[in-house]
Amino acid sequence: MIEMTSEEKQESRLNEFLDNPDKALWKLAVPVMAGMGIQTLYTVVDMIFIGRISGTAIAAVAFNMPLFFLVLGLTMGLGSGVSASIARFIGARDKKSANNSAEHAVIMGLIISIVLTTIGLVWGKEILRSIGATDEVINISWSYLRIICIGLPFMVFSAFFRSILGGEGDTKFPMTVAAFGTVLNIILDPIFIFSLEMGVAGAAWATAISQFIVFIIFIYMLFVKEHSYVRFKLRDFSPSSFIIKDIIKVGLPASLSMVIMSIGQLVFNKILVHFSTDAVAAYQIAGRIDMVVFLPMMAIAYGLTTLVGMFFGAKRMGRLRHIIYYGLSRSFMIAVVTSSVIYIAAPELVTLFTHVEFIQETAVTYLRLMAMVYPVIAIALPTGRILQGFGLGFPTLVITLIRVLIVATPLSWFFIYIQNKPVEWVWYSMMTSAVVAFIVAINWVLWAIKKYSVQPK
Repeated sequence: MIEMTSEEKQESRLNEFLDNPDKALWKLAVPVMAGMGIQTLYTVVDMIFIGRISGTAIAAVAFNMPLFFLVLGLTMGLGSGVSASIARFIGARDKKSANNSAEHAVIMGLIISIVLTTIGLVWGKEILRSIGATDEVINISWSYLRIICIGLPFMVFSAFFRSILGGEGDTKFPMTVAAFGTVLNIILDPIFIFSLEMGVAGAAWATAISQFIVFIIFIYMLFVKEHSYVRFKLRDFSPSSFIIKDIIKVGLPASLSMVIMSIGQLVFNKILVHFSTDAVAAYQIAGRIDMVVFLPMMAIAYGLTTLVGMFFGAKRMGRLRHIIYYGLSRSFMIAVVTSSVIYIAAPELVTLFTHVEFIQETAVTYLRLMAMVYPVIAIALPTGRILQGFGLGFPTLVITLIRVLIVATPLSWFFIYIQNKPVEWVWYSMMTSAVVAFIVAINWVLWAIKKYSVQPK
């Protein structure tokens, strides 16, 4: 049997997606969901291990989370720009430009790695103090951040490689590699944390080592085995203002939206530490469970970026319209079911992380309130990725800005510091912001559909 070339495989994949968009969405989303599921499992297990050390250890790691979101924001945001760019070029059957987009992604990964690693290692401890880390947790927080910075370049490059392959419509391989790294991380966690008695720093070492191994696998498969459709000719790399604008147009707003989420975490941590570090720990525990809930929605959103980009590039507007409504409706249905499960099972889920009564009660209250708005979040979440597929990055930024800084943050500040309300009023503020973001997001998608002459039923 004659093996197909990478070009023939890509052409076959594109035709398959165009012929059956429903199947294509799940073909893209299921591997993403599996990979992200294992990654989320790691964050849950990691927090369980850290919770066995102490509530203070949870809070110490929690102050690193906004910085983690900052790095994640730059890589995933620009990575979404890379995915959308490559998908549109492939849809238009322009391989040369797709190759150039991938090469630009590698250069961006190098620049981001150097800048962020330097900042983290030189000013990391001062940054932690400035974002609210108290004397009680600062040394533990810094021991975690310092090691994470060592592994940061590997995490950044791996994220860009996943985005490149995702733009091709290949989600199975990158998520398999990411899943392997996550399983390795879970195995190394108890060894470094407990067996080697390294505590919180041990969790960071487990992460850094796992990210390094994942990076090596990607390098071997993409540059040696040439697994991907796109080709990397970095020696002949020439910057393209058109490609840079194409990636940044979508990626920069997405990155800034993640930065806004990071700032939001900073603000919420500062507001919650007004009550106690245990309130911060409760928020982090509930956030881990949130991540599990949003897995299917995020996977659907990821698949929609690639499909909308390909269909838009191929000018198949009927298919594009269909997949938007299909994806959003399935995301909503899944959220209705999971919100019911979370509302009922919240107490049992929280006890997996901690036995501190205040942390348990606070986290359960958060989960039961937020479960009421999961269905609207399930629609708002994929809309930004849909609009990225159109080549529109700005809506993602605006929707996130509304949800985090324009609504939730000022409301929380007002209720806690002006009205002296209890901690659950922070959760009420988040619920309100989710509803407002949903209204804006769905109207933006309807506008885009109308603008590009895709008439909804």
